[in-house]
Amino acid sequence: MALTQVQPGMLGTPQPYSFKNRIINGAMVIDQRNAGASVSASDGAFDVDRWLMYLSNSTGSKGNMQQNQGSVTPPVGFTNYLGFTTTSAYSVGTLDGYALQQRIEGYNMADLGWGSANAKTITLSFWVYSSLTGTFGGSIANGGANYSYPFSYSIPVANTWTQISVTIAGATSGTWLTTNGIGAFVSFSVGTGTTYSGTAGAWTGSFKISATGATSVVGTSGATFYITGVQLEVGSSATGFEYVNYQTSLANCQRYYQQVLSDGTNYAFQLDQTGASGALPSITLPLQTSMRTVPSATIVGTITYLNCTFSAISPKVNGALFQTSSTGSARNLAYAGGTGNGYTFSAEL
Repeated sequence: MALTQVQPGMLGTPQPYSFKNRIINGAMVIDQRNAGASVSASDGAFDVDRWLMYLSNSTGSKGNMQQNQGSVTPPVGFTNYLGFTTTSAYSVGTLDGYALQQRIEGYNMADLGWGSANAKTITLSFWVYSSLTGTFGGSIANGGANYSYPFSYSIPVANTWTQISVTIAGATSGTWLTTNGIGAFVSFSVGTGTTYSGTAGAWTGSFKISATGATSVVGTSGATFYITGVQLEVGSSATGFEYVNYQTSLANCQRYYQQVLSDGTNYAFQLDQTGASGALPSITLPLQTSMRTVPSATIVGTITYLNCTFSAISPKVNGALFQTSSTGSARNLAYAGGTGNGYTFSAEL
């Protein structure tokens, strides 16, 4: 068998960005929490994984979010989108700001060099569809919420998918976290007042959600705003959307949120001690992937305890220690059975 020696340059230019798209679940495929069900778009509410509704003011939800809301055909190459629909007309106040948002972890943008003279230019691209037309707005802001870049884009035809590309010169100022906290906010406004709106196309030393003069989706009852194919990449032009296999996309989302739930046939977990007495042994519930930080744990549905009581659950980045204490002399048993019963773990930004 003949072997060919690899010469310099034979393999082409090195590609340092295997994680080209810094947006996770930009194709809106993963929806662990809701499995396609509609949710109220209240402040901090997540719909599809990694995407939440951000409200700058405590005025409450003005609509609903849902994966594939309205059942329109997605753009070619996509099967899912995130939809927002208003429930009534609302005139935004000065301090109001409503936006679909993803928070990028600092580790995932550390190489951009933002906050220095070596800041890299990025391009944000996406597909958008709305019942309204006109100029719309969004922004990229640092995790400290004191430095941002408002941008604008046009939707010229209602109820038609439009592909958008916005190129943004790298931020040479501002503080940009490069660890496991919030590196940047990426926001798509659906209605923002003057305080959180700014001049499109320029960095500013304050927190903005949208561009001045942008269309307010929440201002029209029953208005829709759908988005998919969101990509944020290094460079001055958009390239093809980076498709990620389902398992990788799921694991990326599970760094921030995951569930240990029964499917109705298999227990989410089971602690079992056959004997006359004694406390149940503790058990570590393994998590599907290590999480961003130590998560919070929440009971979902019903946990069944026989001759024992719940003692504690101690979450860790890669598992959770579940403990009970004995209350009887018969067999001790704790388990989560029945569809949807178990625990959720959140380490969201």
